[in-house]
Amino acid sequence: MGFADLHIHTTYSWDGTATISAILKYVVEKTDLNVIAITDHDEIIGALRAEQIAHQYGIEVIPGSEVSTAEGHLLALFIREKIPVGMSLVDTVRYVGKLGGLCIAAHPMAAGSPSLSAEAIRSALRHADVAQVLVGIEAINGGLFHQGSNFLATALAASLPVAAVANSDSHILQTIGFGKTEFAGHTAQDLRRALEAHQTRAICTRHATPWLVIPSWLEFFLLKKFGWVRWNPHPMQPMRLGRAKLVI
Repeated sequence: MGFADLHIHTTYSWDGTATISAILKYVVEKTDLNVIAITDHDEIIGALRAEQIAHQYGIEVIPGSEVSTAEGHLLALFIREKIPVGMSLVDTVRYVGKLGGLCIAAHPMAAGSPSLSAEAIRSALRHADVAQVLVGIEAINGGLFHQGSNFLATALAASLPVAAVANSDSHILQTIGFGKTEFAGHTAQDLRRALEAHQTRAICTRHATPWLVIPSWLEFFLLKKFGWVRWNPHPMQPMRLGRAKLVI
């Protein structure tokens, strides 16, 4: 069996604090993940860059994005171009489908963030073509502010013909893998088949806590504002803190 975390933010997200190279280094050394997806807010550049260098670290990266639809956030996976912002959920899913991608409802019914309602998801899935692309629900979101809605999301996923997925929604290195999805196989294509077959298992490995997330996020968010980031010059070298471009 393999494990995947399909909701990770880099410094290409306005609120992300970890560079691509630091994420890849951390995943390989500190987690048991086989596959990750980079899903920056309404952006694809970081995901494509991560996919390009992932082989150096021995990890597979699925290019993706957390897309702002009219009804809430949606994870678009296996895509290679930016998805237009603000379209309806149904139109967004269809757009992703034309690109050969798959979609997962991100932190549904979560208060305090743009999240899809249960009715929006149910309504979208009534369209046969949409149901072939909107294949999963984030039953477990490892983020600090979504733990309460995970119970609702888990129940919703169990009531629908979708894959139940767990992700970290990580904006700092330390929470990567707090939510992970188990699937048969070890590769990105194995994961894709499992998602399409709705044969995955959502696992919460650890709960994010305020005293872990907030100090770390604030520290590296402020450092990023002044051009300082943690990055990794080479897979065999340690991470560094220094002035560097986001592209790394």
